[in-house]
Amino acid sequence: MELYPLQVFLTVATERSFSRAAERLLRTQPAVSLALQRLEQELGEKLIDRSGKDLMLTDAGRTVLEYARRFENLQQELANALAELRDKSAGRLTIGANESTTLYLLQHIEHYRALYPKIKVQVRRSLSSKIPAELIDGNLELGVISYDPADERLVSTVIYTDSLAFVVSPRHRLASRRSVSLTELGSETFIAHNVLSPYRDVVLREFQRHRVPLNMEVEMPTIETIRKLVQNNQGVAFLPRMCVGQEIEQKLLREVKVRELNVERKIRLVYPMRRALSHAARAFLEIVQERAT
Repeated sequence: MELYPLQVFLTVATERSFSRAAERLLRTQPAVSLALQRLEQELGEKLIDRSGKDLMLTDAGRTVLEYARRFENLQQELANALAELRDKSAGRLTIGANESTTLYLLQHIEHYRALYPKIKVQVRRSLSSKIPAELIDGNLELGVISYDPADERLVSTVIYTDSLAFVVSPRHRLASRRSVSLTELGSETFIAHNVLSPYRDVVLREFQRHRVPLNMEVEMPTIETIRKLVQNNQGVAFLPRMCVGQEIEQKLLREVKVRELNVERKIRLVYPMRRALSHAARAFLEIVQERAT
């Protein structure tokens, strides 16, 4: 059922006149009568009693009038809701990110919330390797990853350039050193993150290239647990500097340069190329791009 015939019927019933309804709708009176006849045919009920001098509604007409008013209210609510989305006073922003890449979003989200406090923000924890597929399938609008997705269906914008930091406990034997050679790390116990990433592969390749054993005797599921173990001098680790910057400043951890390893970590905001973004997502993208430049 189309809404226009209901609007015509509502106007006729409200004005109690075909001619006044036609004036209000900016239509001819025959056009209004025809629209009402088609509505009655579609519903299989007479809505107006045309036998008397005054316009009277039938029982079916009074029932339809009640629903026509509800439809009009819903239509107005829909228009208001869309207007709120357009002016960013409503809506939801959903971003896929893993544990570490979420940290790179915090400043952007703070700025975004200051501008658009009524938009709900949800950062959904996702495996970094699966975020491109979730974007393409439409399960996410935006994603944050630390590698180039190399997919022509996606657009990626670098929002931060980080590096891998080699960190040790302040009590570790290397804590007083500013730099070390890779060959000096062959006897160390590394606390590894058990999530596959391109940067883990880079570290593995460099140790193999220099023929240095990489003893990953402990693997943990989160960066937080790795950080705690390293602070307690249970091993050493390579971690994104963003994730340990505060601990380094507070001297809970020490960063030591590894001369053969200088790994940049580019953080990218990724979104589908051809799918239209919501008003909330488009506003966030504009903020991130502006701050990145």
